[in-house]
Amino acid sequence: MRRYLRIVVLCLACGFCSLLYAFSQLAVSLEEGAGGGGGKPQAAVASWLAGGGRSTLRGAGPVAHPSGSDRYNLKIQPVEKMHLAVVACGERLEETMTMLKSAIIFSIKPLQFHIFAEDQLHQSFKGRLDSWSFLQTFNYTLYPITFPSENAAEWKKLFKPCASQRLFLPLILKEVDSLLYVDTDILFLRPVDDIWSFLKKFNSTQIAAMAPEHEEPRIGWYNRFARHPYYGKTGVNSGVMLMNMTRMRRKYFKNDMTTVRLQWGDILMPLLKKYKLNITWGDQDLLNIMFSHNPESLFVFPCQWNYRPDHCIYGSNCQEAEEDGIFILHGNRGVYHDDKQPAFRAVYEALRNFWRLGSPRSGCGLIPFLVKFLFLACRYRVLLYCTRWSIAPRLKQSSCFSFPSSWDYRYMSPLLAQTFFF
Repeated sequence: MRRYLRIVVLCLACGFCSLLYAFSQLAVSLEEGAGGGGGKPQAAVASWLAGGGRSTLRGAGPVAHPSGSDRYNLKIQPVEKMHLAVVACGERLEETMTMLKSAIIFSIKPLQFHIFAEDQLHQSFKGRLDSWSFLQTFNYTLYPITFPSENAAEWKKLFKPCASQRLFLPLILKEVDSLLYVDTDILFLRPVDDIWSFLKKFNSTQIAAMAPEHEEPRIGWYNRFARHPYYGKTGVNSGVMLMNMTRMRRKYFKNDMTTVRLQWGDILMPLLKKYKLNITWGDQDLLNIMFSHNPESLFVFPCQWNYRPDHCIYGSNCQEAEEDGIFILHGNRGVYHDDKQPAFRAVYEALRNFWRLGSPRSGCGLIPFLVKFLFLACRYRVLLYCTRWSIAPRLKQSSCFSFPSSWDYRYMSPLLAQTFFF
């Protein structure tokens, strides 16, 4: 009898323990439900990709695989935007749109455009950019041209109309941490992501990045003609300028006007007053003066990130472009619109026209189509000094770049090989 009684007590004890375990699991489940994570986990897709455009596999970013209690509480990782600014005045609408198109075609992360333009251009920009809304890879904001009211006339006539607007971007775009400023005559031949990555290479003192004005001092402008201080041996070119604007707003700059260090908003007008009779290239000269006194604040990137006719018109003097290709093309001197440098003009015309001729609307089809279009645009051009070109090795590495295996990049037609260095 005692044996049976022990068995009954043991069974009751086991049942009681099982009941306690069941209640504990129920309590855990209720706690997870209160945290708002009930139901099935859903895939995280960045909102800028909704409705088409770039492949969601390429743009949505990594999604964590849920495990344990986290499987019902998946957090969506925000996608970093790259901020690109441009200033457009006068007859610069078409040139600016072509630049923006080149940025969209090659870039991977989403883009935020900050477009500063004269009032009469706003409606044209809006109409053109809204027609690209199917891409879903960019947003844009239009701004009026604005200068400090007490000196607006003086700033507006400096060098070219509106050109000095770039100096005030850190003060206008107060909520933007980092920004890539480019002139309207820039063409991206490589993803904006790549030059954006230079921000991570800045040391603790660097606030901006630009390329040298010249690599060869014998043909340099600043070291031969400048009547004001300039950065380094040959100065810097401000047509492509990467900025950590948070640091720029905080920094106190050394200068040759006073022993007191001045912040960005306080140093611009005194610099202009002191040197306005000595400067030729306007805002670029002011930047050279500023960084000549604060050289530790500038990161210098290679000439292939700001490749201009000066790098090849008197013979090739950009070694990095010779070795790796051209990553950003800068068509200053109006070379996109005359016949002085046919290769520059051919690339510009190819990018300007190629969405007009039935090209694929989005995704990986864009890049192969563009290269084929460039081939057609350049095959009949007579090329002069500027003969080594590149749509960057990045295109060969990209999973989107899917020309047939029979395509041999090393043995293209002679005219194309002269134009694009793959």
